[in-house]
Amino acid sequence: MSRGGDQPRHCTQHFAASEAFYKEADLKPPPSRSWLNHKRAEDPEPFDTDVQTICELYQQASHVHDHGVQLVSTDEKTGIQANARAHPTCPMKPGLVERVACEDIRHGTQTLIANFEVATGPVLAPAVGPTRTEEDVVSPVEGTMGCDPAVKWIFVVDRLNTHPSEALVRFVANQCGMHAELGVKGASGLLASMPTRIACWPDPTHRIRVVYTPKPSSWVNQVEIWCRILVWCLLKWARCTSLTELRQLGWVTTHFVGSYRHLASTLACHY
Repeated sequence: MSRGGDQPRHCTQHFAASEAFYKEADLKPPPSRSWLNHKRAEDPEPFDTDVQTICELYQQASHVHDHGVQLVSTDEKTGIQANARAHPTCPMKPGLVERVACEDIRHGTQTLIANFEVATGPVLAPAVGPTRTEEDVVSPVEGTMGCDPAVKWIFVVDRLNTHPSEALVRFVANQCGMHAELGVKGASGLLASMPTRIACWPDPTHRIRVVYTPKPSSWVNQVEIWCRILVWCLLKWARCTSLTELRQLGWVTTHFVGSYRHLASTLACHY
């Protein structure tokens, strides 16, 4: 009995010693954070230039907005699942917390393409669908520009291959009134390769600019923060019995985006 009674005291002493050690060393186990390694070391100058360009655009967002330029951060949230609980949730009772079944019935996924307006905070012309092809990316860009056709637009996107795409280059060229020959994808002209397509639209004189984040540094894109808010405030709790219900009930487009529009505010970011 005495031996068993000593164990809690030994455990307490052990934990106290560990706590003192971690406190002195300024360590905080077990919390952890995810980390994305960038490729700046491979070519620091272009990387720093791209990041600086985007950060300066964010700093100027309110100013340029007042002068008829909309700065939009665009990206996709893929793999939004239409999941339903396999068993009903047991409500809380006196002395018992709510109990949620661990098993889900999966009905497929959808992709949200969101366009976050940096200066004022709303999400413009969001699109939900099963894919994120070149055409899927161009459609919400066109819808976003339709919100105010008279102003200039700057889109910040990452370097996923559907962003510097032939479809987007042709759309932007048409909107900017460029009638020059664009070339052939994979062979010649502006369409020859991803680098040539990325280099098409940095010119500030164009009515539409597409600015690309360094690779792989989509964390510079502010819409990523909005997508994280979307997950924590809505997707974590959403339950749908079909893809049709996921779309028609508007878990993303109506319930969250509509509410966020009324509460829209700019994000405070540090790079």
